[in-house]
Amino acid sequence: MIGSSFWSGRRVLVTGHTGFKGGWLALWLQHLGAEVHGLALDPNSTPSFFDSIRWPMPLVDSRVDIRDPDAVRRTLESAEPSVVFHLAAQPLVRESYRDPTGTFATNVMGTVHLLEAARACPSVRTVINVTSDKCYENDESGIEYTEADRLGGVDPYSCSKACAELVSTSYRRSFLTSDSSPGLASARAGNVYGGGDWAVDRVVPDCIRAFARGEPVVLRRPEATRPWQHVLDALRGYLLLAERLTERRDVFSSAFNFGPPSGASASVGDLVAGLAERWGGDASWRLAGGHHPHEATTLRLDSDKAARTLDWRPLIPLAEGLNLTVDWYRQFISGASDMTETSLSQIRFLESRARR
Repeated sequence: MIGSSFWSGRRVLVTGHTGFKGGWLALWLQHLGAEVHGLALDPNSTPSFFDSIRWPMPLVDSRVDIRDPDAVRRTLESAEPSVVFHLAAQPLVRESYRDPTGTFATNVMGTVHLLEAARACPSVRTVINVTSDKCYENDESGIEYTEADRLGGVDPYSCSKACAELVSTSYRRSFLTSDSSPGLASARAGNVYGGGDWAVDRVVPDCIRAFARGEPVVLRRPEATRPWQHVLDALRGYLLLAERLTERRDVFSSAFNFGPPSGASASVGDLVAGLAERWGGDASWRLAGGHHPHEATTLRLDSDKAARTLDWRPLIPLAEGLNLTVDWYRQFISGASDMTETSLSQIRFLESRARR
């Protein structure tokens, strides 16, 4: 269980805090009493989760490009964080085909810049590098990948996340070897969904936009299978990992998968059908025509390591997660421009379930 006493008053830096996952994480940390500093570009969508929140506590909001090493270093020096969550990234597969150079610059060299700044900042004790389930060399066999499996990736996004994992391993072995060095772990989450995601070319926000217009959502690969999990399940894993890593850097400085229970992966079509059922009306989907860049058809994760060592398991089944997701978007679309209490109530819901 997440320890509020651990986070209360702790200085924490979240890179990518204006993004979907980063925004939810910053809000949860404030809920736990942490002093949150953010490093990110402007939100990459309008609307955005970040702009829909009336932040309960002051948040130091530094608009910095992770590709600028001097600006990253200055931000860490000013924030003096104890814990760093690195989520700043170019997070979209299709965008990586359009801009491979920017994707590698952000996801690989951005990680280098962050780790260089962290190892030079005396206050930093813990770094969580958030990568992706797509960092594995996916042979489409349908096996559940473990942290020991081979890294790789066909598309530039997946490859960049595999490279970010290799960067983490290199820094652990080359620079972060003494007891006084920060602990560094990486988090490989499954396909995360939830309220407040407005990215283009991601299935849930694409569905919400289409359904709200009364149009069918267009799917490229409805048969593709993914390890779906609600955003709060993934973030709970990151928080637990940061706590344990701070306590025992010698034990937890490694990679961790966070995904649904074994065998619980679902297809894109199943996910969209669940969203459409909950949305109601004429919500539906149709198949996209034409040629599309390569994306993996099957992807599954083995999260046994997180279960054994962190006592983490996903607490929100897909059906329940879709209920939370549709509820969030419906409230927003109905005119609730301030989504703070709605979001906090979902955080409290997960916390209460974790205490059972």
